[in-house]
Amino acid sequence: MLARPAGDSRTTPGGGVHPRRGKHGHEASRRCLVTGESRDRGVLLRFVVGPDGRIVPDVDGRLPGRGLWLTPTRDIVKTAVAKRVFARAAKQDVVMEDGLDDRVEALLVRRSIECLGLARRAGRAVAGFTQVEKAVRDGGVAVLVEAADGSPDGRGKLTRLAPALPVTDLLTAAELGQAFTREHVVHAALLKGRLAESFIAEQTRLAGFRNGVKDDTKVKVLERNG
Repeated sequence: MLARPAGDSRTTPGGGVHPRRGKHGHEASRRCLVTGESRDRGVLLRFVVGPDGRIVPDVDGRLPGRGLWLTPTRDIVKTAVAKRVFARAAKQDVVMEDGLDDRVEALLVRRSIECLGLARRAGRAVAGFTQVEKAVRDGGVAVLVEAADGSPDGRGKLTRLAPALPVTDLLTAAELGQAFTREHVVHAALLKGRLAESFIAEQTRLAGFRNGVKDDTKVKVLERNG
């Protein structure tokens, strides 16, 4: 779940990301092959056709070749596979690996962990209940990060301290631990800044796979009770 306060405008997949801009300063847009909607490329998922004709997810947006773009939800990826959307768009036969949606999810998890780890190394992320509580009380926290398999008790204590803060709970304690070089992390927080924005953007894309989100234009936004 990626929860935000009501009225937060950063609700679309990829919100907070800083995409490549065109020569006139406008955000470059691409069209989702399934929905037909043109959207900021930083919001979408990019795929390319590899040298062997295999469809390769390019969540980093760096692989060479013509980009094939999809809205970041599991249903959209499954629809693209079932309806042979990639082959038609690429105008050639392509090879589809089994479980492409699961592969994309794993890559987005990796991206989130890497982003969180980068924030930790830059001194922009803290972990552990005591450290997170102190950061919240001191102010400057951009997002609370709670383990998906953590106890709701500690989470409730932290969210009551700052009910307006967005909270994400898409990663497990073991996955969060990877970012902090620990076995498990249940509570974490990122301080305001570009790294927090990038992390929120990656979590928003991941929500389309771990939240079971079916809306093809928005990640479900939940308003918490204080």
